[in-house]
Amino acid sequence: MQALLFSPHIEEASVLILLLQRAGFTVRTVHNLGKAIDAWPEQPADFVLITLPEDIERAKKHIENIRLHTVIPICIICDPIDESTQVELLEAGADLVIIRPYGIRFLLAQIKALLRRSAGIAFFSLPSLSLQEVVLDPSVRSVKVGDDQEKRLTQLEFRLLYTLMTNVGQIIPTEQIVEHVWGYTGEGNRELVRGLVQRLRSKVEPNPREPRYILTEPGIGYYFNRTPSSAEYRDR
Repeated sequence: MQALLFSPHIEEASVLILLLQRAGFTVRTVHNLGKAIDAWPEQPADFVLITLPEDIERAKKHIENIRLHTVIPICIICDPIDESTQVELLEAGADLVIIRPYGIRFLLAQIKALLRRSAGIAFFSLPSLSLQEVVLDPSVRSVKVGDDQEKRLTQLEFRLLYTLMTNVGQIIPTEQIVEHVWGYTGEGNRELVRGLVQRLRSKVEPNPREPRYILTEPGIGYYFNRTPSSAEYRDR
């Protein structure tokens, strides 16, 4: 497993690298979190640890951008902040907020507990799916369409395609997609889902502008088409 560490403090970063290694991670440190997020599809990680003080509003934006790509655990370490700010970080997508000063044993135990809770079902234990020309292989998190080259999927892309293919022909409302893919409950974020659908279509559809497999039911949600030969573009 790989952890992504953003920590502007050299001494603290050195301690956290050793701690993450004790938790079983290889550690990749980054000095520009924004660039690391932009490169996420090519350089994903299994855990993210961000230390502040970085501007809190900027940090929240970074967390939200990470959540566009993945559901992996995100841990924040910061100086004392009020309860409402902690809530804002959690609502932006953080899973754990640790306040300085902290004990190393306590932090290690918190990270291990977070990893246990987020483990879920391993991708390799899921069965492969094949519908029409689309073959989804959970063991390597890839998709192959017809004779095209196999393409790797991000964690979120895989979860979305697996959800749609295991419910072929059934319209999945946006709110349910958010719950199944991101793990959130409540009102779905349509723009968040739309962006993920567009990225997945770019890997699955022969012509993403006229999708055959992943179709939209306007105002409701999305579904995997049973009969792609008769598909019509409905993403309005």
